[in-house]
Amino acid sequence: MRFATALEAAEAYRDAAKAALVGRLLEQSIEADQRAAHGFAWVATSVAALGAVHYWLDSNGGGTQLDQQIASLIFTETLGQLTGGLPMGQNEIFRPIDLGTNNAAQSLAQNCASWLHTDQADTREAVAQALAEGQMPSESLHDAELDAIRDQYRRFTTSEILPHAHKWHLANDLIPDATIADMAALGTFGVCIPAEYGGLGLSKLVMCVVTEELSRGWIGAGSLSTRSEIAGELISMGGTEAQRTFWLPKIVSGEILPNAVFTEPDTGSDLGALQTRARRDNGNWIISGAKTWITHASRSDLMTMLVRTAPDEKGYAGLSMLLVPKPRGTQADLFPSAGMSGSEIEVLGYRGMREYALQFDGMIAPDDALLGGEEGQGFKQLMRTFEGARIQTAARAVGVAKRALELGLDYATNRKQFGKAIIGFPRVADKLAMSLADFVMTRELTYAAARAKDSGKRCDIEAGMAKLLAARAAWSNADAALQIHGGNGYALEYEISRVLCDARILNIFEGAAEIQAQVIAKGLIGGRSS
Repeated sequence: MRFATALEAAEAYRDAAKAALVGRLLEQSIEADQRAAHGFAWVATSVAALGAVHYWLDSNGGGTQLDQQIASLIFTETLGQLTGGLPMGQNEIFRPIDLGTNNAAQSLAQNCASWLHTDQADTREAVAQALAEGQMPSESLHDAELDAIRDQYRRFTTSEILPHAHKWHLANDLIPDATIADMAALGTFGVCIPAEYGGLGLSKLVMCVVTEELSRGWIGAGSLSTRSEIAGELISMGGTEAQRTFWLPKIVSGEILPNAVFTEPDTGSDLGALQTRARRDNGNWIISGAKTWITHASRSDLMTMLVRTAPDEKGYAGLSMLLVPKPRGTQADLFPSAGMSGSEIEVLGYRGMREYALQFDGMIAPDDALLGGEEGQGFKQLMRTFEGARIQTAARAVGVAKRALELGLDYATNRKQFGKAIIGFPRVADKLAMSLADFVMTRELTYAAARAKDSGKRCDIEAGMAKLLAARAAWSNADAALQIHGGNGYALEYEISRVLCDARILNIFEGAAEIQAQVIAKGLIGGRSS
């Protein structure tokens, strides 16, 4: 009951913040008042996370003692941030005065005084002790099939990914073909693809569970299926029947490895400024232009490529989506296709598929490459995939956050200093307890977004919230775990060094945090992004 009362008070504060933002935007644009708008997005996201945690407790009959303790830490910390200062970034703290909601924040503080004036030191210590004893919070999804899938992928990750991931990372190796084949055999690349095309036809919630478990082993493994998810959704929703029949079974089996070719130099998130051209010529498409930050570009077999087919049309109107087949590259010849070349972009983390800058100089794609056979629909077709892609990215972040927690816990329980394991020191124990709280909060918000997507409703706001919060949790958990390792954490031989690098990208790709906040704010005040 106390959680429900606190949630109700937080929701009232969110509503007051929304009203304040709407009032401010009567006089200036949301772009001119970004701090207030994005701060509101963080407020709304935090309140949604409290709602997801409350749902988690209810679905578990109130939860175990550990569940209750974790929820107490989540509610106390989040209410404190809402009333005092909410971190939007490492050096950006959003405070009620930034939106003019001081009175509403004071009212929230008064209504939740019992939370804000309770010392949580004993709770943090109890949670850390439970972790040291091998306890974990409730995770059952109360569905035998879902729980079995989680167990299956957890076993696979533990035996086939974790023992090798750091070695692959340090060598900048591609994910081995044998591992990809094993993942395909599990159904990884067809989780959400309809059964009539060879897929499993399962829910986005299943996709989250699969992605989370694989990403716990290595973000590269969890991210490999993202390309199949995007391509599968593009073709399933926007393709012709011939395109669905030809491509989808091959994606499911792993015979075809797709990739996403959208981003261009100097355009970033502004897809309306995209310049790569495709023109018809004698029954083919001729592609010219440049793309960058293209993951898995060499080893892929199919490019889902956003291009401009109507150069006289401005903005999104002239964009189309092409399904461009290409020969798979090798180490000796990365890009054997005529009219296509590329160079690797060396990166800190997020390895296993490699990043490339690409050049297209008259590359040929067949006439039937146009997705759905319709020109000018590319942006709309792509937008329909953003919800699923961002939910999956949130699930990747959940897996990374959990692995960081595991590494921090393992080191803290085995590392002895001053005659005892360092988990016995409050500052170490606190980091672990709050890392667990952040993991649970972001996991439940991600599952909530997946359930919203599975219900058939539009959920760009929910997807953005999940991605926004999960990326922050992955980074903070990785940073805390590295700090627990001390100097050893900075050594390449320790896995946490990789996890930290992997965590950092999550706040950038699939829409940076600032883009997510903009989408959330616009959507909640009645101006959903189109």
